[in-house]
Amino acid sequence: MPAPGYGSGVALHRGLALLVAGAFFMEILDGTVIAPAAPHIAADLGVAPVDVNVAITAYVLTLGVLIPVSGWLADRFGARRVFCAALTVFVVASAGCALAPDLGVLTAARVVQGAGGAMMVPVGRLVVLRTTAKTDLVRAIAYLTWPALLAPVLAPVVGGVLAEYASWRWIFVINVPLGVAALVVAVRVVPGMRAENPPPLDRGGFVLTAIGVAALIVGLEGLGSGFSATTVAALAVAVVGVGLAVRHLLRAARPLVDLRVLRVSTFRVTAASGSVYRAVITAIPFLLPLLFQVGFGWSAAQAGAVVIALFVGNVAIKPATTPMMRRVGIRTVLLASIAVGAACLVAMAFLQPTTPLPLLLALLLVSGVARSAGFTAYNSVAFADIEPERMNHANALLSTLQELGAGLGVAVGALLVRLGEEVPVAVGAAGPYRVAFVLLAVVLVVPAVSALFLDRAAGDAVTGR
Repeated sequence: MPAPGYGSGVALHRGLALLVAGAFFMEILDGTVIAPAAPHIAADLGVAPVDVNVAITAYVLTLGVLIPVSGWLADRFGARRVFCAALTVFVVASAGCALAPDLGVLTAARVVQGAGGAMMVPVGRLVVLRTTAKTDLVRAIAYLTWPALLAPVLAPVVGGVLAEYASWRWIFVINVPLGVAALVVAVRVVPGMRAENPPPLDRGGFVLTAIGVAALIVGLEGLGSGFSATTVAALAVAVVGVGLAVRHLLRAARPLVDLRVLRVSTFRVTAASGSVYRAVITAIPFLLPLLFQVGFGWSAAQAGAVVIALFVGNVAIKPATTPMMRRVGIRTVLLASIAVGAACLVAMAFLQPTTPLPLLLALLLVSGVARSAGFTAYNSVAFADIEPERMNHANALLSTLQELGAGLGVAVGALLVRLGEEVPVAVGAAGPYRVAFVLLAVVLVVPAVSALFLDRAAGDAVTGR
């Protein structure tokens, strides 16, 4: 059947939105949950803990490379077929990860798992966007936003607890029953929409994009552990690869991803400065546990439990986010979220081991509120002015940029800590982390300036303002 137009007047299908949100949660969680369990995985498989990083990189790399082709596959083979196949691949690969006898098999299974995730989430989100009326888009985005906020916060807790008290293999085992249940629901609620005359695959665009994105991810991962010849070479290849890919995509008659969608100002703000914002908010739950453990000498369990306050703030503001955007506008919500978020980052730089726990929890709660409101506002305005025929390209491009933004956040966070080690005033074990938080607050100037130039009426069509 032909793909229905975006904003065609169909009411939000809550079950479909929740299904895609659940798949999104599994995909993000599996991208970050291995890190805290790395020592246990290494001990079990007989390798060094640092070697386990290859399993993390393999997953993220596969996601970044294959996401751009997800829209074409949905048009060619149908959304339900691709989504269900991707979910099946993800579940089978998760079982393979749980049963892996060595690091090589684990890494191979992670590549397959990443392939499933790359098809599963973008296609699911595309279906929600295409089948939801524009007036219900904000509610749909609210469902699709919480996994990106919740998963990075819970990953250290889930990974650490399962590895410590059960087995790291349970990290992947739990995906199996959840995935099977999701597959049963998907067969019933995901429409079988497909394009009547899908264009041929832009093979040149796919190859160039894959090379550029893969090199960029390898380079970003390298930045997280320090500069090296490999990192510099990867970043150089990324610059050339992405440059050639952009040149090809702008010239191709039927490109893999139509970059002309960036001419839409509301989408461009989310794609560009929104990715910077995502990088910053992703770095926060990465740096806070390190500050508490390395700087304050807390246990991993204690640090993880405190960081959950971020999630409480994320959830607490959710019911008020839509009315707030409707009342004051998305632009105002963005500016306020960025300002409050920057203030919270500066406050985190002044935390001490003696800081009263209620005050610490309140700070993280407010930070969670700001990051949730900002992230929801960016996602809500992203597709506000996108025409139905370009939704496929916009979704694929934004999904790829968000994946890169999340990876960039961890890499930049690690890089800023190393820069903090060179600052003379950054004394003590916590000193470099304090510098990193202040520098992250400075980085937020980029999305703040971009939001200032956003039209005051931006997104009013989706908020009903």
